[in-house]
Amino acid sequence: MSTEPPPSGSGQPPDDDPFRKPPPNDQGGGSPYDNSQNPYDSAPPPPPPYGGDPYGGGYGAADPLAGMPPLADSGKRVLARIIDIILIAIVVGLLSWIFGVGQYNIDTDEMDAGKRLAQSLIGAILYVGYDTIMTAKTGQTLGKKWLKLRVANLSDGATPSMQTNLLRAVVLWVPAVFCCACIWTAICGGWSFFDKPYKQGLHDKAAKTVVVSAA
Repeated sequence: MSTEPPPSGSGQPPDDDPFRKPPPNDQGGGSPYDNSQNPYDSAPPPPPPYGGDPYGGGYGAADPLAGMPPLADSGKRVLARIIDIILIAIVVGLLSWIFGVGQYNIDTDEMDAGKRLAQSLIGAILYVGYDTIMTAKTGQTLGKKWLKLRVANLSDGATPSMQTNLLRAVVLWVPAVFCCACIWTAICGGWSFFDKPYKQGLHDKAAKTVVVSAA
């Protein structure tokens, strides 16, 4: 059996991820009163707890946040996102100017739709790519790194995979870039102010991630 870590596109975080929560210790073995071999005991063993499913409920379900750092303050999350938006907006503006799509031709109050679409495509690629690649490496964009926050899998606390981060970034950025930037960003990110118990934005819910303190 191969011991090589899974590739970055495998959908699974590496086994040596320093943020992955350790599995719970099994202290149930070794009991002299263990009747697992009782031939008269025909009842099946109880099902495992719901800890593996971050949205599994029910009585006695394990808390997926156990053993993880505290959830990030929503205000810090907003500030980190604003930093990221400013950084990428600068790059989008420069590339739009280089490719000649940063200026709109105004004729009878109508903008050049082709240039507008081109600029939106540049923005979508940069925002989604930046968020996906940066978060897949360390769980942090530059804004989150500077404010000591990171993205984590709700199920095990590990750094999310490339696929998970791509889904998270697409839900956050694509609607914002192409239709309703201010409204969607406010709703998607601001959801964490009201969400309980995990303080997730809508993009976190789609990817089953949380944002925690990295201090």
